[in-house]
Amino acid sequence: MDNIKSVLKLNKLVFDRIEFIRQGFKNENQTEYRIEAHFAKNHDENIYRVTLILNGEKKEEFVFTIKLTGYFSFEEVTTLDEDTKNELISKNAVAILMPYMRSQVSLLTAQPEVDCIVLPPFNINNIIKEENAVKKQEQ
Repeated sequence: MDNIKSVLKLNKLVFDRIEFIRQGFKNENQTEYRIEAHFAKNHDENIYRVTLILNGEKKEEFVFTIKLTGYFSFEEVTTLDEDTKNELISKNAVAILMPYMRSQVSLLTAQPEVDCIVLPPFNINNIIKEENAVKKQEQ
């Protein structure tokens, strides 16, 4: 078990945007979420950029946006083909970033007159399928 090591490495993680806009007082409305995942590769440095954008809205109380970007690479000894790398990035990188997103949402909503939010589980595979479907429509 000690020899099991991921070839995917998180190099840097940054929050590009954190925004909370109060629209009213605490109420019983449900919070609705929309999450997006974007993937890009810097070919010169072999760095993969994965960005998660989460928009939340509780009608008549608040809206928020959090944009989180992780910069990933593969260990130098990796001899994976490009398709395998893309699959690892699209699935595993999002899974690696989600705990940071969950934590930031809870921190952002832990304030007076707001119920602290603990994000529900998201189906990462569906997020990726939807993102890929949008890309195909745009082409």
